[in-house]
Amino acid sequence: MLRDYMDINHEVLEAMAFGKPVVALESTIIAHGMPYPMNVETALSVNRVIRENGAIPAVIGIINGRVKVGLTDEEIEYLAKAEKVMKVSRRDFPIVCAEGLDGATTVAGTMIAAKAAGIRIFVTGGVGGVHRGAGESFDISADLEELKDTDVVVVCAGVKSILDISATLEYLETSGVPVISYETDDFPAFYSRKSGFKTECRLSSPEAVAAAIKTKYDMGLKGGMLIACPIPEQHEIPFETIDVIIRQALDDCEKEGISGKRVTPFLLDRVSELTSGQSLEANIQLVLNNAVIGAAISKSLI
Repeated sequence: MLRDYMDINHEVLEAMAFGKPVVALESTIIAHGMPYPMNVETALSVNRVIRENGAIPAVIGIINGRVKVGLTDEEIEYLAKAEKVMKVSRRDFPIVCAEGLDGATTVAGTMIAAKAAGIRIFVTGGVGGVHRGAGESFDISADLEELKDTDVVVVCAGVKSILDISATLEYLETSGVPVISYETDDFPAFYSRKSGFKTECRLSSPEAVAAAIKTKYDMGLKGGMLIACPIPEQHEIPFETIDVIIRQALDDCEKEGISGKRVTPFLLDRVSELTSGQSLEANIQLVLNNAVIGAAISKSLI
């Protein structure tokens, strides 16, 4: 069992034992998503925001082959500086743990570990999805498969703008994953509040979202849920603006011959360069906003 390879922080164990709300967090943003020391500062800020909103944060990562649920500040610093930290999705757990390696969990990897630890709410920036041109490349994120099968609720800012949003929403619909847009009639697109795709379900309070979550699992319906929260208006990059930049980044990606799991990090880095860092600041702000909402939903589930 995965729990045999897992160390759960005492604070997280205590919170769950006494019925306190706990929010899982990924570690890819620490090891691969941002430069040092911004990665550490952001992770600690997200932890602080979750605590200020009444929940306990549980950053998930892998150190020396052990799955850590509730990384300490020192462990966050370690992963932020360590070399050769692997990105860990479902396929990677056996190798990283057997070899005693360090790993940063993706959305899919974090969902798996959160479910094993008994944590129901997971906050991230944006989820992976169907990549543009997937009809030829077959590049579809493992995040979507995990949302189909793993009973964890993902609070995010929608899917990353670098993806084919329409195809991703279709994939989620086919997989039976409930998609809820929080306080908006337009599905959010990570850096942008609007994607041009109308939401199928809008809910506007943590209590309403918690009721939908509880009902789904009371019914015995397996799989995750996606709660999409628009980036605060003052920090957004309009979709029309970011889409032009993303198309340029995609052209650069093709010229460089980038493929597989290297595509998303390359594109995010290139978009940051082309926006002179505006996209990176937007990324930070949307994660903090998601943390506030995720903590509120987690409290409403208790």
